[in-house]
Amino acid sequence: MSAMDPTEVFRQEASELFEVLEGALLDLGQRPDDRELVDSAFRALHTIKGSGAMFGFDKVASFTHEFETAFDRVRKGEIKPTQELISVALAAKDYIRALIEDPQSTDDIIGEAILDDLKRFVSADQPVAAVAEIAEAPPLAPAGSKQAGWHLYLEFETHILRNGSNPLDLLEDLCKLGPCFVVPVTDGIPFLDEMEPEDCYLKWDVKLHAACDKDAIDDVFMFVQDEMKLTLQPLEHVEAPAPAPLFQLLDEELAPVVEMPAPVVEAAAAPVAEQPVAKAEPKSESKPEPKLEAKRDDRGIATVRVQAERLDELMDRVGELVIAQARLTQLAASGSDLSIKMIAEEIERLASSLRDTTMGARMVPIGSLFGRFRRLIHDLSRDLSKPVEFVTSGEDTELDKTMIECLADPLVHLIRNAIDHGIEDTATRAANGKTEQGRIELAAVHSGAQVLVTVKDNGGGLNTARIRAKAEEQGLIATGAVLTDHEVHQFLFHPGFSTAQTISALSGRGVGMDVVKRTIENMRGSIDLSTRPGQGTTVTLRLPLTLAIIEGLLIRVGEGRYIIPLSAVEECIELTAEDERSRGRNFLNVRGNLVPFLRLREIMTASGTPDRHQKTIIISTGETHVGLVADQIIGNHQTVIKSLSKLHSDVTTFSGATILGDGTAALILDVAQLVALAQSKVEKQHISEAA
Repeated sequence: MSAMDPTEVFRQEASELFEVLEGALLDLGQRPDDRELVDSAFRALHTIKGSGAMFGFDKVASFTHEFETAFDRVRKGEIKPTQELISVALAAKDYIRALIEDPQSTDDIIGEAILDDLKRFVSADQPVAAVAEIAEAPPLAPAGSKQAGWHLYLEFETHILRNGSNPLDLLEDLCKLGPCFVVPVTDGIPFLDEMEPEDCYLKWDVKLHAACDKDAIDDVFMFVQDEMKLTLQPLEHVEAPAPAPLFQLLDEELAPVVEMPAPVVEAAAAPVAEQPVAKAEPKSESKPEPKLEAKRDDRGIATVRVQAERLDELMDRVGELVIAQARLTQLAASGSDLSIKMIAEEIERLASSLRDTTMGARMVPIGSLFGRFRRLIHDLSRDLSKPVEFVTSGEDTELDKTMIECLADPLVHLIRNAIDHGIEDTATRAANGKTEQGRIELAAVHSGAQVLVTVKDNGGGLNTARIRAKAEEQGLIATGAVLTDHEVHQFLFHPGFSTAQTISALSGRGVGMDVVKRTIENMRGSIDLSTRPGQGTTVTLRLPLTLAIIEGLLIRVGEGRYIIPLSAVEECIELTAEDERSRGRNFLNVRGNLVPFLRLREIMTASGTPDRHQKTIIISTGETHVGLVADQIIGNHQTVIKSLSKLHSDVTTFSGATILGDGTAALILDVAQLVALAQSKVEKQHISEAA
């Protein structure tokens, strides 16, 4: 597999920085006095600017620099961030993202308008033009003048360039404090064949002729303090040398350094020294650092960036190993060689451990998904003039990365509906004795082999009467039909169904909830609705932990074998003689509850004579229970899911296939489709009985 394009690496890192920046800006709207949030936002901006310049995104670096300059009064504590300022700052963040992801589609006029708005909001007490000026370095002192200052020695970590920081930018910021004379220290540069192009080997000796305090210097390096060593001493009154250009190439003595790879060439473009610069003396004992470096997250845990395709490929190999291990176990069980059985058991243990480890590597905290919706709620709250509080919990709950990707769109639909339909306007809430601010809660929690994701609002709840009237109007149910509230609410998932009075940019076309249900069912999950009139609505998504390997129940129907996802199985009972005699009713009496059932032999058109003692597997999706009648229950099976080909896209009864230990294939039953089929048969039976 070829190495990743460096610009693609920058785009990925920038995406993470945008999440940090957006989160900090949104939090600032709630906590405008939190200095740590301001520093976090500036840290992200500074890294984006430095990395953008390094990878050739000059427009990104230029715009971000203007963004920093306009926002600098917030950093200095001169003004507090208002909601209007936060909104413009978020728009600026979106523009920077567009400059990185699709620079051809960006409009410079839009960028200029955003910067003008930023400057207008931060300059309430001064002309816009004054803010528009980029901070320039103070004029150099005349030659021969007396001036106090600081003597600095800067030594950066070798990987600082990889992390998006550019020492030259920091030196330029330092020069804005006063006349600054820089001497590059080159005694640590190794031979060319031992150099890493992305490493920084230069150090700097700096004399700053400015009567500034230590805090001003610390502010320059505040975002890289953990990646450098800074030695700082007061500079005695000295004769300030005649000014010289700040940045220019070194003389011929450093020609070998100038010919280094690009990142080092930039570092070599240092200010002219006050004294002759010594030649670089390469040290043979210097060894390049490894290219792959582990980073540490907020919890101090070392992490390494890995391409998602590699994890997918590893998961495929583990799946093949699980299948091969199952075949080995079956062969060992059929023989009498004890040593083979011991080896098979050991391989089974190792394969199981490897499976769990690999699946763990694919697990991603759902908080990475939750953070995306803060901006959505912020914008919807503003557009609909409905103040909304967003609360999350269970952010550390982990799901397979593929599940996270599939879950994004359904949650967007649910949150939009909760704000648009669920949360009342301010006047209505006040009339009902509610707080002015609505509330959206997004939570995740593990429940056995599933993850429950809930979206809860404190709005007016579902209008069951209106939903029923709309269903009757569309001919989905007969007028006067007896239905429970739960059954009525299920019409919300019908394609083209909407109770909205008017069509708006957000809702009214009946597209959304049906897509949500279909997506969740394709993930082998289910969706539940519960509501309390006047109190709000809760939508619960029940999802499997992973889409790759599941625990299944292996059954036999005729000569065929099938898999039922174990997470959907409630219990297994034997089909009684009384149940056999009631073939026309299609209901089981399970402890006083009537449960519809399906005979899988009829669905699969199995040949041969049914087994004498058939078994019924009770499955469930949400509050609905259905029985599946099979000839035999073979037992639990570790199922590696294989998708069906496009030629079988019209097959709705099965969601995939797997390979058994003997090398034969078994189809995986689609629980949601079987439940829908059972419900359809029950409705037809009711209609025929009524007729």
